[in-house]
Amino acid sequence: MKQKMLNKVPEITLYFWIIKILCTTVGETAADFLNTNLNYGLTNTTYLMGSLLAVALIVQFRLNRYVAFVYWLAVVLLSVVGTLITDNLTDNFNVSLVTTTIIFSIALAATFIAWFKKENTLSIHSITTLRREAFYWLAILFTFALGTASGDLVAERLNLGYLLSVLIFGGIIAAITFVHLRFKLNAVLSFWLAYILTRPLGASIGDYLSQSRADGGLGLGTNVTSAIFLVAILGLVIYLTLTRRDATEAITHA
Repeated sequence: MKQKMLNKVPEITLYFWIIKILCTTVGETAADFLNTNLNYGLTNTTYLMGSLLAVALIVQFRLNRYVAFVYWLAVVLLSVVGTLITDNLTDNFNVSLVTTTIIFSIALAATFIAWFKKENTLSIHSITTLRREAFYWLAILFTFALGTASGDLVAERLNLGYLLSVLIFGGIIAAITFVHLRFKLNAVLSFWLAYILTRPLGASIGDYLSQSRADGGLGLGTNVTSAIFLVAILGLVIYLTLTRRDATEAITHA
């Protein structure tokens, strides 16, 4: 008999997208804070956050249902680690942002192909087995790494600036949403396109808020920006934990 599990991920509600964007912003600013402000350096920061991510994912995999705090903690840590992976390749190994964008695009596509070949679906409404969940988290890791690379490429290497990058990525997400609602673009495709693009959107928001005015930001700094968004995430997660408004309660056969 196959294992019975509750769907391990939240329902796709407005809360989901708000917290997702907050998480991606924190991923950008927290990585910068640990690396620069606390002088951990990229390597030590990567080891630290990678270890915390491993613990969070072990807890997540051991659960048999969606638990908001554990799930979103894993997302925050994946956001930070995804940022650090791209930063390590760029800063420590001198890999260009164009190259990292291509590499992570291929890695993400390969993950989706393998996932679909094994499970015949990419829907997040059916994360009811360990294998599907493994594909899901691997895909999320690559979306964060890809989003960091493509976001930095647009904002810095193409000299478009952080605010314009926010408008560009936000506009593309809005366009995808419109096409999905108006012209019935496939729901799974629409979700993953939007999910990928929220990473560079969140990263651009984080950079715009935290970077100095001389560099095109508002100058809030990584400390203040990270604190604001972490408090917002915590508040929303506590609310969802108490209300379970984003939980899938029905048991599904794996």
